[in-house]
Amino acid sequence: MHFFLFDDIRLSEQLKPFTFTRPVAHIRVGIFTSEERWKRLLNKNLQIVARPSLQEIWPATDQNAGIWINAAWVPTEAEASIIVNLPPEAALVKGGILLAYHSPDGIGAPTNGNYDLATLGHCHNLGDAEVITRPWEIFSLNGKIIRSDFEWVSKRNKTALVTDPFTRVYGKENVFVEEGADIKAAIINAEEGPVYIGKNAQIQEGSILKGPIALLESSVVNMGAKIRPDTTIGPFCKVGGEINNCVFFGYSNKAHDGFLGNSVIGEWCNLGADTNNSNLKNNYSSVKVYGYAEEEMIDTGLQFCGLLMGDHSKTGINSMLNTGTVIGIASNIFDGGFPPKHILSFSWGGARDGFELFRFDKFLEAEARVYARRKKEIDPAYIRLLQTIYEDTKPHHLP
Repeated sequence: MHFFLFDDIRLSEQLKPFTFTRPVAHIRVGIFTSEERWKRLLNKNLQIVARPSLQEIWPATDQNAGIWINAAWVPTEAEASIIVNLPPEAALVKGGILLAYHSPDGIGAPTNGNYDLATLGHCHNLGDAEVITRPWEIFSLNGKIIRSDFEWVSKRNKTALVTDPFTRVYGKENVFVEEGADIKAAIINAEEGPVYIGKNAQIQEGSILKGPIALLESSVVNMGAKIRPDTTIGPFCKVGGEINNCVFFGYSNKAHDGFLGNSVIGEWCNLGADTNNSNLKNNYSSVKVYGYAEEEMIDTGLQFCGLLMGDHSKTGINSMLNTGTVIGIASNIFDGGFPPKHILSFSWGGARDGFELFRFDKFLEAEARVYARRKKEIDPAYIRLLQTIYEDTKPHHLP
């Protein structure tokens, strides 16, 4: 039996800016990405079927027969067990969203999310399934999903111990520590939600963490940081200041003081010292954000919604960001004041003097230095993807 994680094209559009540069299977929520979670729950290898614009990096597969799974579906362990026994030509759905389909011969397989539920044989409704359909759901569902992921991890693995005599742990039965983690003189409160501390992660002196929290491999919580509930710090990140209900995908830094709340930060981002975002409007009304699928502002229905920042974007020191700000990929924001709530990809500038198109060669030159600090190089195929996004974005920068 082959298993495929496919991009639902409609949801991929709705999940921008985070799907500009990755398949939905690589979106992180809770402890795991979608691909990591499905591999663990099924104990099987999966093949990613990305949308066409990403297939140079994630090539299309020739194996069409098997069980196709919508990568935006975040399953429980019980839901995942249904998949293995899904009969041929049967489908699992939630409303108008295809969750999974058993294609016995490849005919009618929902390649790249192009599907018609009316043609898919027997459909069974899973009305309680969690599906990430919008970027803000990444942080709003994060606490619930951390709890579910933590339960799976803690049932199957043995935690290392917190041995530092100056670290205070509350609810130690809800703390899981991977080997190599380094914790010194911190306060970890897991009484109201679990705390997962990944391999070689570091929690420095004076830090306070209140679960649910997931701190992943080799990430660092700087001295005196306050990490509030429902937060995931992805692998190889460095964070400080005050963070509340946020998700960092990986390789991103918010190393200094400043507040970040109800936000999602992509990969290879950097928030300059004393960057602050608003996550609540003064009139307490629901927050509107820019929707890429609609190309207009849409209502999130949330009272708390902060920053949605695409990969490779950065802010200068003392940056201020409005409630519900959406920043595309590869943008550089500086100059003080509150910039617009939607900032195009490859933007350079700020509120005072406005924005211009970031030269691609200058962006690439700077990003190569960022990668080099992590002893990495940018893959040529990924550069070509970024160049394509740049060319697509360029006309929108015209006055």
